[in-house]
Amino acid sequence: MAPPPAIQSPNPEEIQQFLSSVLSQRGPSAVPYSEDTKWLIRQHLLTLITAFPSLEPKTATFTHNDGRTVNLLQADGTIPMTYQSVTYNIPVVIWLMESYPRHPPCVYVNPTRDMIIKRPHPHVNPSGLVSVPYLHNWIYPSSTLVDLVLNLSLIFGRDPPLYSQRRPSSNTNNPNPNQNPNVNPHHNHNHHPNPNINQSSNFAAVSSSGYSHPARNNNNYPPSPYSPAPVRPAQTEDPTEVFKRNAINKLVEMVHNDVTNLRKTREAEMEGLFSLQGVLKQREDVLNKGVKEMQEEMEGLEQQLQMVLMNTDVLEGWLRDNQGKKMSLENVEDAFECVDVLSKQMLECTAADLAIEDTLYALDKGVQVGAVPFDQYMRSVRVLSREQFFHRATAAKVRAAQLQAQVANMAARNHHYGS
Repeated sequence: MAPPPAIQSPNPEEIQQFLSSVLSQRGPSAVPYSEDTKWLIRQHLLTLITAFPSLEPKTATFTHNDGRTVNLLQADGTIPMTYQSVTYNIPVVIWLMESYPRHPPCVYVNPTRDMIIKRPHPHVNPSGLVSVPYLHNWIYPSSTLVDLVLNLSLIFGRDPPLYSQRRPSSNTNNPNPNQNPNVNPHHNHNHHPNPNINQSSNFAAVSSSGYSHPARNNNNYPPSPYSPAPVRPAQTEDPTEVFKRNAINKLVEMVHNDVTNLRKTREAEMEGLFSLQGVLKQREDVLNKGVKEMQEEMEGLEQQLQMVLMNTDVLEGWLRDNQGKKMSLENVEDAFECVDVLSKQMLECTAADLAIEDTLYALDKGVQVGAVPFDQYMRSVRVLSREQFFHRATAAKVRAAQLQAQVANMAARNHHYGS
C-alpha cells in the first residue's frame, strides 16, 4: 500500500478572503462568535490550513441535540497518520462551536461509504465523535487547532479509528498494474462486516459552503481488521524518512506531555495563590478594623486636646492678670475671681461641702473623747448631713451645666479655627 498522493496547497489569498468575508458578515446567517475572538479564530484557521493543506475552512449548519441550528465554521478534509510505517489520510470534520476558542472544538471522524468505524474505539464513538485528552484539557488561549491535529494524528496512528469495508469481487487476482494503490488489494476475501456497524456518517451538517479546493483522495485508510493483512508494496520507504517521522511523532508526544504537566503545575500554583488571596483578605479586614479603631481613638484624643487647650488659655489669662502682684492673706481670695455665675455657685457649694466635712470630722473626734454628748452628736450629724447632701446635689447640677457650656465653647472654637 503506497503513501497518499501529495495534496496541492490551497491559495492563501482565497482562504484569507473567505475567512474575512465570513467573520465580518452580519445578519441572520452571521457566525455566532464573539467579536473579541474573531481575529484569533481567523489566525487559528490560517495556521491550520498552512500546516495541513488537506483541510479547508467551510461554513455549515450544525444541529444541536436539542434541535437548535446554527451556522458555524468548520475545517473539513483529512489528517495524516502513520500506521505500521505507512501514512494514511483520515477524513475528519472539526467544528468551531459558538464558544470557540475559549472552549474546545467538536471533532468528528467522517467515514466514506467504503469505511467503517472501529468498534469499540477508546477515542471515537459509533457516531464518529472524537474524545481525546487534548480536547478535555483545552486551555485558552494557548491551545490551537494545529496542536490538536498533531495530537489526533499521533493517537490515530496508535489505534486507527477507520477500516476498509470488504466487498465481494469475482476478480480474485487483478493483474492491472495501474490499479489505485490506495485501495486494499485483498478483494478476494468475500467477507461481510457486522451488519450492526454504522457505515455512514452521523454528522449534524445540513449544508456547507467554502472556497474551491483541489480534489482529495479520502480512500487512503488502514485495511479491514476482518481480513488478512495486505501485501506489502514492493518498494520500501527511505529509512531516513521513517526515522524522521517517528522522531517527530515522539517529539510531539513529549511536548504534549510537557504541556500537560505544566498545566497541572500552574493549576496547583493557582490554587495556592487563591488560598493566599483568602488569607490576605482576612488580614485586610483585620487591618481595616484596626485603622477604624485608631481613627475613633484619634478623634477622642483631639477632643481632649481641645479641652486642654481651652483650660490652658484660661490659666494663661489668669497668670497674665495676676503676674507681679503681691497679695496679703486678706485679699488672696480676691485673686481667684469666678468668671461666671456657674463658677461662683460651684465654688460656694464646694466650700460649704468641705466645711461640713471638716465639722463632721471634728464631731467624730469630740464624741470619741467624750467632749460632745452622744444625743447632741446625732442631732448635729443629721442636720449637717442633710445640708451637705443639698450642696453636693447642687454642685453636680452645676458641673453638668458647665460641661455643656464647655462643649458649646469648644464647638465655637473649632468653627473659628476652621474658618
